[in-house]
Amino acid sequence: MRLGTCRFRLFALAFLCAGSFALCSAAWGQSTYPTKPINLLIGFSPGGTTEITERFLAGIAKKYLEQPFVITNNGGGGSAVAAGIVAKKPPDGYNILGATSSTFVRIPQFTSVPYSRQDFVPIMHYASPQSYIAVKSSSPWKTLRELVDYARNNPGKVTYSTMGIGSPMHLAMEYIAKKDGINWIHVPYPGTAPALTALLGGHVTADSGSGDLIPYAQDGTLRLLASQGERRSRTFPDVPTMRELGYDFINETVFMFAAPKGTPREIVSKLDDAFRKSMADPDFKALMAKLELETTYRNSADTAKYLEDAYVRIGEMIRDLKTPTQGNQNK
Repeated sequence: MRLGTCRFRLFALAFLCAGSFALCSAAWGQSTYPTKPINLLIGFSPGGTTEITERFLAGIAKKYLEQPFVITNNGGGGSAVAAGIVAKKPPDGYNILGATSSTFVRIPQFTSVPYSRQDFVPIMHYASPQSYIAVKSSSPWKTLRELVDYARNNPGKVTYSTMGIGSPMHLAMEYIAKKDGINWIHVPYPGTAPALTALLGGHVTADSGSGDLIPYAQDGTLRLLASQGERRSRTFPDVPTMRELGYDFINETVFMFAAPKGTPREIVSKLDDAFRKSMADPDFKALMAKLELETTYRNSADTAKYLEDAYVRIGEMIRDLKTPTQGNQNK
């Protein structure tokens, strides 16, 4: 009996020690994170404002994490393909997603995607973009009203490019089409850069795009018909906002990073802290000013709350836009 009791106690002690060792090992692993390079999958093709700034910010953040980022791109579905890939990765902090709020707020409500908002924990967000509707300067349209009137009189002849289905730039054009009862054709691309290239190459009539348009508008290659921001652009103060033109729409997208659901809070906080500190870098600030991006910041918890609220609020607009009306069947 005594021998059995002794063996039982030894077994229990060994079990407790093993459990304590496992817990300590896990805690130690998180506190020393990262111990190897971190994979960052950016959900957009190279060259767009989101991709450029996320890549730049990650390049700075490596000095705080003492490990580099291995950066790859997948612009399919306006970031939906990349999100679907990262959602299935282990939640260990070594696979994260570079995205925008549209990845979680707009796109899943506009089309079928291989992930949900609940599959991720936000890390932080760092910027808000200015976006525009543009045509080539050689085109006959001097104002947005002229382009809309042409589309009304020539159903299906106006085509426009964007960074993808469900993006705010797509919704802006659909908002106009719904309000004015016109039919123009959406041509989605895997990022703002290829969408801009399509306009420059004459493959589409217009582009609903972001800061990529700025240098071409400055050199006279493109004409900006409207901005999609809450206020007029600093660089182009003569370009009216959509709201000023009678369309109650603003682009409130934020650029952000996210990790798979279940990623330990300590790891998320460490990534958040590294990116937040990197935002103070003078070269990053200069890049943001050049691209006319507004610096904004919310931590993980606040970004999650923002996405939750925006999902409900913007979802109402999306459901309305998806309701067919005569003359607007191009969803």
